[in-house]
Parts: sequence; structure tokens; C-alpha cells
Amino acid sequence: MWFDNLFERQARRAAQRVGRRSVLSTLGKAMVGGMVLPVLPFDRSAHAAAAHGARTGKPADETACDYWKYCAVDGFLCSCCGGTSTTCPPGTEPSKVSWVGTCRNPADGKDYMVSYNDCCGKTTCGRCECNTNERERPGYKLGVHNDVNWCMSNTSTMFHCTTSIILGVQE
Repeated sequence: MWFDNLFERQARRAAQRVGRRSVLSTLGKAMVGGMVLPVLPFDRSAHAAAAHGARTGKPADETACDYWKYCAVDGFLCSCCGGTSTTCPPGTEPSKVSWVGTCRNPADGKDYMVSYNDCCGKTTCGRCECNTNERERPGYKLGVHNDVNWCMSNTSTMFHCTTSIILGVQE
């Protein structure tokens, strides 16, 4: 009996202090927050480190055409042109469109989806040219074909070099 009286008093106090609208507002915020939580960014650096050969103990040579994630690259490597394998050199910007390839990392035996983005805005770099057409698709499928000037959608259509960014791993 004392428990019922205590609960009733607490409920009446809460009802006097808090309105229905604020309760509904709080519940709505909690529901929206619960739906947004799964799309917040999270750290995938462990997968990226493994993909770059960190497990093997030897550093990856990102300036060599036989580096595993260059399996479908066609162009000059940005790692030789003032950028890295994942970033464009200063004075250039990534292409707004790109092509993709699926490359197997020999260090872990997994397949990775790699996005190849041309860097646009300067004249051609001219160093570390690679043209590896492993798993290349015919020219009528532009999204997976590497023989296109991907700078065509940028303000400056001059091609400088190509980056290769790991998008995901097949588990």
C-alpha cells in the first residue's frame, strides 16, 4: 500500500511540472537520435592499416606499379607526383567521377573495392605511369572502365595523376 501511495505522489508531481508536449518532444528526440546513431562515422583505420600491408611488417611501396591496390589503375601515381596514394597533390582537385576495381591483397588474401580518382587542374605529372588492367571492363561500362578522362566533370579537365582509395573489404 505504501508503494502505491509513493508512486501516485511521484506521478502527480511529475504531471504538475512536465507537460504532455514536452514529454512527446523528448520521446521524439530520443527516437530520431536512435535512428541517426547508426549513420554516425566510425573508425575503420584498422581495416585500412591491414589493407596497406601493416600485418606483414614490411612497408608498402606505394610508388611501384605492382603494389596490390593498383590492380586497375591507368595513369600516373599521385604518390610520385607530390601527393599520396589517397590524396591529390597541392594545386589539384579530385575528379568528381571515378572508376572502381576489386583488388586482392596478398597480405591477408581478401578482396578490396578500390576507387580510382584522377586529380585534375595541372598538366600531366609524367612520373610513375602504371597501366594495370586486371579485371578491367569494356568501354561501354564507364563506371568500371579506366581509359576515360575522368576530369571531364571538373572545371579544369587537365589530368595530373591518379589516387587509389580503399572503399571496403569483402568479409
